[in-house]
This record gives sequence, structure tokens and C-alpha cells, in this order.
Amino acid sequence: MIADLKNISLFKGLSEEDLKELNSYLKREQYNKKDFIFGEGDPSDYVYIVTTGKVKITKMSQDGKEIILEIISPGDMFGAVAVLQGFPYPANAIAMEDTEVIKLHRNSLMRILDRFPSIMYCLAMNIGERMRGSHEMLKNIALERVEARIASLLLKLADKMGEDTEDGRVINMKLTKQDIADMVGTTVETSIRTMSKFKKKGLIKEEGGHVIITDLPGLQDIGS
Repeated sequence: MIADLKNISLFKGLSEEDLKELNSYLKREQYNKKDFIFGEGDPSDYVYIVTTGKVKITKMSQDGKEIILEIISPGDMFGAVAVLQGFPYPANAIAMEDTEVIKLHRNSLMRILDRFPSIMYCLAMNIGERMRGSHEMLKNIALERVEARIASLLLKLADKMGEDTEDGRVINMKLTKQDIADMVGTTVETSIRTMSKFKKKGLIKEEGGHVIITDLPGLQDIGS
């Protein structure tokens, strides 16, 4: 219980005794694949941190299409901006696979921030980084051609959850063509064509639902 808290960047620098105190404020919950953790417009009562599994943050477009704004992997936090600002969650949070999260109630968060100022600093840095990432994603959707958007997405995922192997850098999550389309704001048909083009060029390959980047510099040339 305490051991996995040490792997969460938000709590880095806290002593064993601090983590034991912090743990008393935390709740753990399990979600099955496709379960809603919260929906857009729900009251923002909790900040969440993923311990195992993955969560997608989504919104629905005007034509009813799901748009994936972000993928949250183990150690990452979500829901904090809404909690701190006191407005409803602005998007949906849905488990992409069987997932465990840590929940921290708003009232407990305020007590913890007062008790551990270092957490406030880490929280501010985390939120700032996430906002920069969201801005970059929206800029790419607005300005970049689809090939560049998909290349940028693959590079971002490889940086966040990639593992270097003999075959290349493996993105450690199963990624469907629909997921890719939803994350870059295009159609699944365009996503299929673009990924096939990348494979023909030797930039990537796919095994067991995982994307392997086989030519990182080549993909960077397209995504830059």
C-alpha cells in the first residue's frame, strides 16, 4: 500500500512517516474496462491517480463522435483542475483496461496541501505540463496535416509509455486505429491509411495490438 505511493511523482520527497499519514486520506477503487470513472458535468469531488491500467479522458463532439483528449497511465493524476477550481468535471474519464485508481477527496486534498507544501509545488508543475500538452494537441489538430498529427501522437506515446527493444521502441498499450483517429481528430479510414503508409515506409510495425516504432528519426521528421 505504502510502497506504490513512492512511485508517484506527486509524492516524491515524502518520508515513510509522511506517506503513512498521507495514506490515511486515500481510497482505492477498481474499474473494469470501459467503466466510467466520472462523466462530463459530474461534481468534481475527487482527484484521481492511476496505479495500474490506463484511463482515457474524452469529450463528445457536436456530431456525437468521441474525441480522446489524453491517456492517463500509471503514476499520472487527473481531475485536479476541476477540483481546485470547484467546477464540474469538463470531460469523461473512462477505463481503457482493468484499472486501479487512488482517490483523494477535495477536503482531504486541501488538508494535505496545507500539511505538505511540496505536494502543492508538484501539483502545480503537473497541471502546467498537462495544460501545455493540451495546447500542443489542439494546435496540431488545427494546423498540422494528418500524417504529422499521427506521427506526433505516436512519438508522444512512445516517450510517455515506450520501451526500447531489439525491434524498436514499443508503445506499452494496445492502440486501435479508432483510438488513433479519436486522438488526432480524423476518421478511422484515414488512420488506417496513414498507419499502413508508415508501415510500408518501415517507420513502424504492429504486433499483438502494440505499435513498435522501428525508425524513430524518420517518424520524427514527419512529426516535427
